[in-house]
Amino acid sequence: MAKKVSMQDIADALNISKNSVSQALSGKPGVSDATRKRIEQKAHELGYRMKKQTLSIENASRGTGNIGLIASDYAFSLKSFFGEIYLSIEKEVTVHGMNLLIQSVNTEARDNLVLPSFIAEGKVDGVLILSHISNEYTNAVIATGIPTVMIDHHHPLIHADAILTNNRFGAYSAVKHLLELGHRDIAYVGNAKLSPSYQERLEGYDLALAEHGIERKNQFVFSSMEEDELDVNALVQGLDVQPTAWFCVNDGFGFFVRSALQQQGISVPDEASVVSFDNGMLSRLTTPKITTMNIDLDLYGRKAVEQLIWRMQHRDEPIIELLLPTELIVRESTAKARSGS
Repeated sequence: MAKKVSMQDIADALNISKNSVSQALSGKPGVSDATRKRIEQKAHELGYRMKKQTLSIENASRGTGNIGLIASDYAFSLKSFFGEIYLSIEKEVTVHGMNLLIQSVNTEARDNLVLPSFIAEGKVDGVLILSHISNEYTNAVIATGIPTVMIDHHHPLIHADAILTNNRFGAYSAVKHLLELGHRDIAYVGNAKLSPSYQERLEGYDLALAEHGIERKNQFVFSSMEEDELDVNALVQGLDVQPTAWFCVNDGFGFFVRSALQQQGISVPDEASVVSFDNGMLSRLTTPKITTMNIDLDLYGRKAVEQLIWRMQHRDEPIIELLLPTELIVRESTAKARSGS
């Protein structure tokens, strides 16, 4: 007796997801017309027996088969971080048999609330917003009624699903690592006002200190710093008392802090330890290489697309925020605090 052909068999034959096959054969939106036809043809070739309700596919309500991805010019310029997320999104969208439409948003379009044509004209079934543009702009996108998912950004005034890094727990782990090495004078450096992520990392820094019975020393909390080499050099040079360790909100700050310490003749990690966040290229190019918190950027893209497709099919469900874990990568920039520090 011949084996009954399943949707998984069709998906395997076309190297796409089972969910895409199900959407195509049930007449639901979420796949392009070209992919739908490929699925229907392969189902016929393999002898797949469709249920009666799937036979009237031509009369079923269909979407465009397109997903929109938008971000600010600045976010798209950060290729080492958001570029990797974009590649993951592109791959995942293809797996689901859909097309990805991309548009950067410049400051003029942002300030005048000019939406990309594929959003304004309803040519996409869902929208992914990468990082922060502005609350007003994001809410203008949401107001179109097109399902929207945020990536690496959220705000109380934005009512949309979000895929986020668990910034508090990640920062907590980084500072805990320094505390376990015997450090007590630990600096925080970053611009907490620039991003909710950096504010949450400050909260994680505070939580780690508090749980270990260490009182925050405000003279070591630099929470309004611009990510600029000259500014960081001036900061380190101007300190009367140096911290024994630095927690930096991203790898850019970690790179600048390590360089500034070196210029001041402060050896890393013998005299000062440095921990950063993101595990980007800058953390690996320095000497010594910087201990950092790793973020799975490929997972970011996959979860964003999965959540958007789910939201397209469950428009009335409550808003969901998904926190992705981080992992401490210990390298050569951290060491035990010197006796007497």
